[in-house]
Amino acid sequence: MQYGNLNYLYLLFIIPVLAIGYMFFFQRRMRDLNRFASLDLLKMAGFSLSRKKQWLKAVLMITGVLFLIITLIEPKWGYHWEEVEKKGIDIMIAVDTSRSMLADDVKPNRLEVAKREIEDLLKILEGDRVGLIAFAGRAFTYCPLTSDYSAFRLFLNDLNVNIIPVGGTAIAEAIYKGIDAFGENENNHKAMIIITDGENHETNPLKAASKAKEKGIVIYTVGVGKKEGSYIKIIDEQGKETLLKDAYGQVVKSRLDEITLNKIALETGGLYTPAYGTKWGLAKIYNESFAQIEGTVYKTQRVKKYVNRFQIPLFFALIFICLECFVKETKYS
Repeated sequence: MQYGNLNYLYLLFIIPVLAIGYMFFFQRRMRDLNRFASLDLLKMAGFSLSRKKQWLKAVLMITGVLFLIITLIEPKWGYHWEEVEKKGIDIMIAVDTSRSMLADDVKPNRLEVAKREIEDLLKILEGDRVGLIAFAGRAFTYCPLTSDYSAFRLFLNDLNVNIIPVGGTAIAEAIYKGIDAFGENENNHKAMIIITDGENHETNPLKAASKAKEKGIVIYTVGVGKKEGSYIKIIDEQGKETLLKDAYGQVVKSRLDEITLNKIALETGGLYTPAYGTKWGLAKIYNESFAQIEGTVYKTQRVKKYVNRFQIPLFFALIFICLECFVKETKYS
């Protein structure tokens, strides 16, 4: 047996409350009758009160309420098989994991805020497949396209600046990896989100964007950090916090390259969204762009559909409540 909505189980507390309420009601009623006249005198006047029928009415009402609660949790039994199509678009998310993403111009740092925003994006996806690319000086597919968001979260949570030992920010290679990750299916709608500070250090990202456009991939870029840039704090070998320095001993300052990110997005028909402080655009990108695209069927499978039987407990609830109305606990003679 399956249940459609177990959230209504908390209503079961009403049953003992009703039982206790009836008990106090009956006791108070007897006290009130005794104040009016003695029970013996009432019987002599032809008025009688049946305790058995009182409790019969109570049991009928309580049972009816119980069946109403069972109706709300929607019991299901029996099933049939249905062919179900899974629709959606394919979204590859490329996240910059270079050490510049440790800059704390957004708190606690750029990478952690990026991961948090991707997590929020997952909550509004509706059947879309999503994959993850990590890139620094090199790029690789960290999680292939999947509709299993729980599995995707495991990879997302594991992202850190140490998974790619090669320094730098190879945006172009990340785009090429995304092209490979989508495969050759021409029917799927393909979108790629690149989250980075935009300081490209390798090859030509615009050439890669042009290649993505040929494959029907729309790229959306998210620029993380402030325009004026930020210093990068790291923990040294002594466990102390210090500023990152280059090979010449100069303190490194990471700056947001919005121009490059804008050009990449425009090349493919996408858009660029800055992420200053708390202003992020992943939900905006999805709601204004992805959600408007009609999903492509990428999988058809047979699923077991249980039959909702809420009508049965609802029928019994109505029967018991109606019967309660017809039971008379008092009579006159």
